[in-house]
Amino acid sequence: MKKFFFTLVSVFVFAAATHAQGVLKFNKETHDFGTLKEGPLATYNFEVSNTGTAPVVITNAQASCGCTTPEWSKEPIMPGAKSVIKVGYNTSGRPGNFTKTITVMSNAENGTTILTIKGNVTPKTAGSGK
Repeated sequence: MKKFFFTLVSVFVFAAATHAQGVLKFNKETHDFGTLKEGPLATYNFEVSNTGTAPVVITNAQASCGCTTPEWSKEPIMPGAKSVIKVGYNTSGRPGNFTKTITVMSNAENGTTILTIKGNVTPKTAGSGK
């Protein structure tokens, strides 16, 4: 009987351990820059927490165009820890409204998350160079 009980407990513990999963929770999934002047790089840090029970590795963050550049840590985000995904948008030569997405892929339970940045770039005035 002791052997059966030990085996049963071992199976339960193994099953629970294999279901351990990290969960990414972002502070927000959309950031509105509002109105920006054409020229400088606009950046925003999306904060992310691992609210699960296992480490999470962000394997990729793919922008919808070359004008948007995501940067993220390649280190695992441990349970209870936080990290950031820094997103830059190149406003140079891009006057007008914009909406861009960043697809974040990880080994988390919610394996894919889409982040969005948007705003309006006001054009440089002709001849000002600014």
